Amino acid sequence: MQSNKLRMAIRATAAAAVLGVAGQAGAVSFTAGDYDMAVYGYGRLNASYDIDSNQALSTRSGSYAGLAGNDNAAEGHFGADAFQSRIGIKATSPEGVMVNVEGDFRGSGGGVLRLRHAYGSYMGILAGQTWSNFTSFVGNTSTLDFDSLPGNAGLQSRSTQLRYTNGPLSFSLEQPSSSFVDDDSFVTDIEEKDAMPALTARLEDSSGGLGYSAAVLAHQVGYDDGTNDDSAFGFATFLSAKMSVTDMITIQGNVSYTDGANSYLYRSGENFGAASAYVAPNGDVETISGYGATIGTGINLGGGRSINIGYGMVEVDWDDAENDLGAAAVANQSETNSAIMANYKWSPVKNVMMGVEYQFLSRENVDGTDGDASRLLFASQYNF
Repeated sequence: MQSNKLRMAIRATAAAAVLGVAGQAGAVSFTAGDYDMAVYGYGRLNASYDIDSNQALSTRSGSYAGLAGNDNAAEGHFGADAFQSRIGIKATSPEGVMVNVEGDFRGSGGGVLRLRHAYGSYMGILAGQTWSNFTSFVGNTSTLDFDSLPGNAGLQSRSTQLRYTNGPLSFSLEQPSSSFVDDDSFVTDIEEKDAMPALTARLEDSSGGLGYSAAVLAHQVGYDDGTNDDSAFGFATFLSAKMSVTDMITIQGNVSYTDGANSYLYRSGENFGAASAYVAPNGDVETISGYGATIGTGINLGGGRSINIGYGMVEVDWDDAENDLGAAAVANQSETNSAIMANYKWSPVKNVMMGVEYQFLSRENVDGTDGDASRLLFASQYNF
């Protein structure tokens, strides 16, 4: 019974994530002509109180920007918004072609409709924008923070792609994501060049009381400023797992490693991906490596109540860049980001979720400047 429950939960989570409906209880379903239709979404209030420096983004998520060296920052900041609220529609034709379009209101810092998902799928072939194939939610701990823990598996975002899925295996060609450390003393105005798509492969399945996912990604990191040009290959990989200890308790986590693909090392930079490479004084592209990990537990208290506790961290290796470019060029780059998040969630009635969360964020830059902050979050979500 225990293994069946975990297997069903993992499959439901994966299916919901692919369809862009993760985190909600259902949808309004109906028939229009020969099409099976579903409209879904939720209204959500997020509120935060930053005990230390103000680290709130839209949706009140915690930010690492400005965290290092925050000792003298103003303390005690309250804010609330409903920008995480979303709406989506799914249509399935009689032939089995499914189309999903979804948006929320986090665009341009909040309040503007943002496209999240827009794709179609048929017979295992998916085309459009949805969760990157180099992403898994299997090992993630449930948090109220929309952006969640550093070190979660893969991109943890959506990309434009062409994907093929056969059972637990999936492969994709995707819009690549990378960035350079831009140091004008060696190369003026680095012009990044994407010459090929990112290539990904992922395995996601379960066995007994264990759910697991593993993936690899390769892409090209290059530049061409009209005079100088070079490129290098970067890669990333992760392993995620979730184990059901009892009917009440799960333990889950992720481990990741990247080299030349730090955009896919979640929350490793100023706030999200760190630079993937830099241009050395001789004009060559040199890749930058990093690693990350999370560990957490979920405790189901019954009656729609749960406790979730998670820790995540990422670290980027700037040593080579510091030697080649000089200490000043990378001094303010984030070397280590970490977070502890603990929450209590409850459902007073079906399709309603409320929760409170404590966060402790920490950052250290290459030059040793560091900082941390404590935060409190509240969320109230109404699904349809």
